[in-house]
Amino acid sequence: MKRELPFDINDPHRRAELARKVDAAAELLSDIARRFEPAALASSLGAEDMVLTDIICRRAPAIGIFTLDTGRLHAETYRLLQQITERYDLRIRVLYPSSDALERLVAERGINGFFNSVANRRACCEVRKVEPLRRALAGKRAWLTGLRRAQAATRANLPLREYDAANGLEKFNPLAEWSEQDVWAYIHAFGVPYNALHDRGFPSIGCEPCTRAVTPGEDVRAGRWWWEEPGGKECGLHPAKGRQRAA
Repeated sequence: MKRELPFDINDPHRRAELARKVDAAAELLSDIARRFEPAALASSLGAEDMVLTDIICRRAPAIGIFTLDTGRLHAETYRLLQQITERYDLRIRVLYPSSDALERLVAERGINGFFNSVANRRACCEVRKVEPLRRALAGKRAWLTGLRRAQAATRANLPLREYDAANGLEKFNPLAEWSEQDVWAYIHAFGVPYNALHDRGFPSIGCEPCTRAVTPGEDVRAGRWWWEEPGGKECGLHPAKGRQRAA
């Protein structure tokens, strides 16, 4: 069942507010393309990143797009990747974990060892996500994400622009001030393709064994690493500790 909006998308006030946010994001993306070439969007293929993909293709095509295939993604995520190619005539760069590092991880901690401890889970994220991200960002001057302040307590102070000290480049979060309703209003208004799992109660989508649907009223990040204690559910791609706002 296609996700329904909880408001009238044709309401003039909502449309005006959405248009303001879209123009601000597009202006920022265009500025990034001019001032920080080469820049790239790190797409998780979630709803927010599909919004950014659509705006980039329309208004800032010089910005590259890549995604990380951990080897444990949902089938629906792979189908969306193909849809993007067909819709935008765009072949997103796909990066994979190092085969040697992955073999060592599985040999030492087990194929599903991430369920056994937070340390094991973080080690898995390091091999499958963090190290491939480093390779993807090599030679870039800036990278973009679909992070929003409302997604989690750890992201409440998320700035539009910050300095990524770990990777040595600028990091931009163009949708930082957007609400979830803004994201879905854009998707509906422009017919943007999105992961079918969003229609099945998955607000945040990662690896298949590490993601579940959430129930009404649950935090949007509750379905990520659902067996762990809430409060610090990050994979290492976006550490909040030591976050530096750019000047």
